[in-house]
Amino acid sequence: MVFADIFLDTNFFNYFLLPFLIFVSRIMDVGIGTLRIVMVSKGEKLWAPLLGFFEVLIWLLVITRIFENPNNWTWYIAYAAGFAAGNYIGLIIEERMAMGIVKIQFIVHRSATEMIQNLKNAGYGIVRHDAIGGREDVHIIYSIIKRNEVQKVENIVKATDPKAFYSIEDVKSVRHGIFPEKIVARRWRKEK
Repeated sequence: MVFADIFLDTNFFNYFLLPFLIFVSRIMDVGIGTLRIVMVSKGEKLWAPLLGFFEVLIWLLVITRIFENPNNWTWYIAYAAGFAAGNYIGLIIEERMAMGIVKIQFIVHRSATEMIQNLKNAGYGIVRHDAIGGREDVHIIYSIIKRNEVQKVENIVKATDPKAFYSIEDVKSVRHGIFPEKIVARRWRKEK
């Protein structure tokens, strides 16, 4: 059988090639959907609808093809596997993009002076206050940073106080503040 004849073979097309295309298309539409949800949560008014358009267009093309032959079980498996893989890949892409800004909060049991100075030297604005912890007095330090700089701030904190507790929360918008020079030059979504 000639190579071109393999692709024209109905069984090959229906049970291997088309399920593969359904799988890949589903990865694309669910991956795009995952990114669209992130864009909606970050208030990106241009990107969210644009991604939504392509997400639905791909989905319509795939589902229309599946309904043409509802008896082919390999298409259903490919559709479901593509959905699962699309979620996974979409989350990996979103994590690597590291878009947006976060609030990072540190709870320090010992003196916070050195950590505050190290964060300030790196160009980060901070807010500190004293609090009463479950077992002892603590210092709480807050900072608003770009999400892709979390590792840098974590490294500063770990080098200063490896036992510091911290949590990270997404922030939709900011207004005013102290940010490292390279961050100020980039576009930050500002509160209206």
